[in-house]
Amino acid sequence: MRTMITVTMPVEHGNKSIKDGTLPKLMERFMNEYKPEAAYFFTSGGTRTAQMVFDLKDPSQIPVISEMFFFGLHAHIDYKPVMNAEDLRKGLSSIDRAVMV
Repeated sequence: MRTMITVTMPVEHGNKSIKDGTLPKLMERFMNEYKPEAAYFFTSGGTRTAQMVFDLKDPSQIPVISEMFFFGLHAHIDYKPVMNAEDLRKGLSSIDRAVMV
């Protein structure tokens, strides 16, 4: 399932993880293992934040991915199923089955 993960790091732990090299190693590891179709890095609410869209093949991956960021960055993690434009078109073409008009 196409999934967006948002990883938000507390400033102090983000600073430490940059100094000791943990942050780039964890991001590289995630990118190599899960091959996200998109990855964005920005600030949100004054903290370092990453959002990556990847294929979550099985829910059993959630603890593995989460703990990587929990332990390594003391991060807050959020997962959301997401669609691209093609998925939305496909879904909307079937909407008459779900909505009584």
